[in-house]
Amino acid sequence: MDDLYAWLKDAAWPLWLARGVDWERGGFYEALDLQTHRCAAPFRRLRVAARQIFVFSKAHEAGLAGAADAVRLGLGFLERHAVQTDGGYAWRFDLDHRPINTRRDLYDHAFVLLALSAATAVVGEDALRQTAVSLAAWLRDAFRHPARGYVESLPPTLPRRQNPHMHLLEALLAANAAFGCAPFATMAQGVLDLFGERLFNQEAAALPEYFDDALLPETARGIFRVEPGHHCEWAWLLHAAEMQGLTVPAVTEPLLAFVDSHGLGMHGALVDELGSDGRVLAAGARLWPQTERLRAETLHKGVGSARVAACSDVLRAYLRPDGLWHERRGATGVFSQEPAPASSLYHLTGAILALQASARVR
Repeated sequence: MDDLYAWLKDAAWPLWLARGVDWERGGFYEALDLQTHRCAAPFRRLRVAARQIFVFSKAHEAGLAGAADAVRLGLGFLERHAVQTDGGYAWRFDLDHRPINTRRDLYDHAFVLLALSAATAVVGEDALRQTAVSLAAWLRDAFRHPARGYVESLPPTLPRRQNPHMHLLEALLAANAAFGCAPFATMAQGVLDLFGERLFNQEAAALPEYFDDALLPETARGIFRVEPGHHCEWAWLLHAAEMQGLTVPAVTEPLLAFVDSHGLGMHGALVDELGSDGRVLAAGARLWPQTERLRAETLHKGVGSARVAACSDVLRAYLRPDGLWHERRGATGVFSQEPAPASSLYHLTGAILALQASARVR
């Protein structure tokens, strides 16, 4: 397992620090070409900036020289260019940081809160506490759905999804750990209650991806869409919430049982999408579900290292020695050659650090 951590620390983080940061203009690149290590994307996204702040905060904690500078660069981008007069953040920018889409997106705002929480490792909690508290309050009020949960965006769009709620919970737990303020725990408990009461489908023992405005699952012939990678992410977050003393719905076992029963495809990789009846709807295997499955497997108690080792082997096949990766594996097992997206480094960082922490405990 140590080789995955060595790859992250000695190959991936240094490469993205050197080639994934636009040091001249003060931003982050969207992706790196597998051959040239260059980026051709003519825009920047809020979520990439937020995720890279998280990544380089973790790299700084691990001792990577220069990572703190990337975190400060990212915080400067948020403060000088991304935040808008209403307290929210624009969604997309040109390469000179001018907003080209001012949609307010819940998913991306959750990552801004996560970034602020992680960046306390570099600049200290006092420097970011008020910004984080104000952002959480703005999200609570501006994005609140009149029935239950949160809207997708401002202006609201359909379908509603579980995914932004999941990442909002992740960010609130991180903020609660970083700042220790009551509003974060209160909001996190609300998302946990929503998950147990409305999002997780008890009848199918599975998590729908898409909902109508009343938070009823979108179905076709009674079947709803499921992404097994999100089952794994929720399992990890439920564990994290329990460790913070929050009340957690008892659904971790069925979440992971559904993955075990239906989620594995060719070469042992987690497939992208299933029906709630277990039928495979998308047999490809993106990188990120493999990382989240690995992280979830570190939670198993009484299970030997064979399961973790198998997940690690699956993930290794995606990784390149230079610090990049193959983002997709097709249904036939062939890897894509598209540029490696910066956003996936967040998944790799979280999973490999969890694996490393789990190995230390053992």
